[in-house]
Amino acid sequence: MKTKNESLVDWAINKIETEYKDDVCLLIEHKTLKLEKDLDKAPLSFFIPASEHAYGLAKTFIIDGIGYDLFPMSWQRIEGLAELKENITSCLGDAKILYYRNEEEKRRFLKLQTKLQDNLQNPKYMLNKALEKLNIAMEIYQTMMFEDTLYKVRKASGYIADFLSVAVASANLTYFKNGQTNQISDLLAMPGIPKDFTKLYEAIVKAGSSEELKKLCYEMIYNTRRFLSAKKVKSEKDNYNQNFKELASWYEELSYTWRRVYHWCDEKDAVRGFMWGCFLQSELDIVREEFGLSELDLLGAFDAHDLTAYRKQAETLEKQIVSAIEKHGVVIDAYDSIEDFLKKNA
Repeated sequence: MKTKNESLVDWAINKIETEYKDDVCLLIEHKTLKLEKDLDKAPLSFFIPASEHAYGLAKTFIIDGIGYDLFPMSWQRIEGLAELKENITSCLGDAKILYYRNEEEKRRFLKLQTKLQDNLQNPKYMLNKALEKLNIAMEIYQTMMFEDTLYKVRKASGYIADFLSVAVASANLTYFKNGQTNQISDLLAMPGIPKDFTKLYEAIVKAGSSEELKKLCYEMIYNTRRFLSAKKVKSEKDNYNQNFKELASWYEELSYTWRRVYHWCDEKDAVRGFMWGCFLQSELDIVREEFGLSELDLLGAFDAHDLTAYRKQAETLEKQIVSAIEKHGVVIDAYDSIEDFLKKNA
């Protein structure tokens, strides 16, 4: 006797062959997100359409209390899954072809499964994916901080825990085959996770107030950032920009910003000195990361009541940049006078 799932597969294939033979590329089974007790009756999943007419195959229904959703997923979306653009990687990685229109389309799907596995074995690629998920979690956190309604904060905290978990999985070159179902046990089995990660995850689930949730999410994000930052530094150590002519060009352009900072410090104008310092700090952060320079902390020395140390730190950092350029044999395009410039640029 056939299982309920086998009967549904037969129904779907017959439906395709009789009504959508030229309109459906593949019928796909995906069952890792189903409850274990439903695996023999619920796995029927999605199809890849070849035409608009194929969308008529889509159907939602309930049999014996179990909900089904036979839905379309475009090739474009499947290609996105191979690049880990969504958190439903399992829909490609753990999928099984039930029906295919032709060999070419079958090979196309199998190639995308191979591409996914190749990406999963690329540490740099996966670290970038992890950082993308971290950024999403931080964006959710930013909005959550201005929310007071408990159910909204609780929902946001759940998404933060999920996106951070996906980030950690990505950094470990894997994904969650069962979605959120086994997330904590899967995390505990990974080679490396952020400090107190599963402890914070469980604390978020048990938290009783918006204030507590916000504190827990902050700590979870903070620990994940440190975890991923350490991996990023390690992975990019040999990939820094070695073209210090580009750093020299950057400095030649930004040198006037230093002049602004010095000017407003001398004028004891804390507001203008601070705002131009913020811009300069942003630029310093960029080149520090690109060229593998040591820490370039300008704003840490800022004191609105006394700009002396701040100005001195700006000078120190400018000398540090110039030194880094010259150590790599690059000459900064600088002149003592307009006459000197005109003479050398005739």
